[in-house]
Amino acid sequence: MDNNIEINKKIAKNLMYYRKEAGLTQAELAEKINYSDKSVSKWESGNGVPDVYTLMQLAELYGVTLNDLVGEERPAKKTVKRSKFSHTMIMLLASGIVWLAMISVFVLLEVFAPGRGPWWLAFIYALAVNSIVLTVFSTRWKYRVVKGIVISALIWTAILSVFLTLVQVFKHYGIETQFLGLTFLIGIPLQVVEVLWEVFRSRFDKKKKAEKESKEEQA
Repeated sequence: MDNNIEINKKIAKNLMYYRKEAGLTQAELAEKINYSDKSVSKWESGNGVPDVYTLMQLAELYGVTLNDLVGEERPAKKTVKRSKFSHTMIMLLASGIVWLAMISVFVLLEVFAPGRGPWWLAFIYALAVNSIVLTVFSTRWKYRVVKGIVISALIWTAILSVFLTLVQVFKHYGIETQFLGLTFLIGIPLQVVEVLWEVFRSRFDKKKKAEKESKEEQA
């Protein structure tokens, strides 16, 4: 029994160490792994330990091994990935690649097919593509606020891309374009659905969190 308490304390020390190295508060960590800050506090005080699945989540989040979290030796002073910073840099890099690709396409079209089309639309398309990329990353890393913003951006930039493309096509064939502004009305129900979905997911996650905590208390 005493041995288990000692092991719990060592794991608690590791968990606290790596959380602080990642620059996260207990509340921020709890949100990322769908637990309450009360559970995180309990783990870090040595009054309980996460299950294996949660430990694996934490190891991936911190960029360390499972052994680093449960090892009996005190964590060595080493550089640990700071999740927020590294994730931000990855998203910025991905966005940069998207824009570099679109600029390259624009330049090539202007060089080899000058005046043959509205090549500036490449930059409008880049907005939508960039929103898709950021949506993928923010979903993967559970950045809910960022995800909500970029999904909204995706909805409206995609509609803008369609609208401007249709305007160019209709002008080319001499068709009236006044009614094309109605295209933006599509974004209203899509935006409502996106908000309702986020509310639903938030409630579902809270329910899931409560079930996890209930299982921990029974264990």
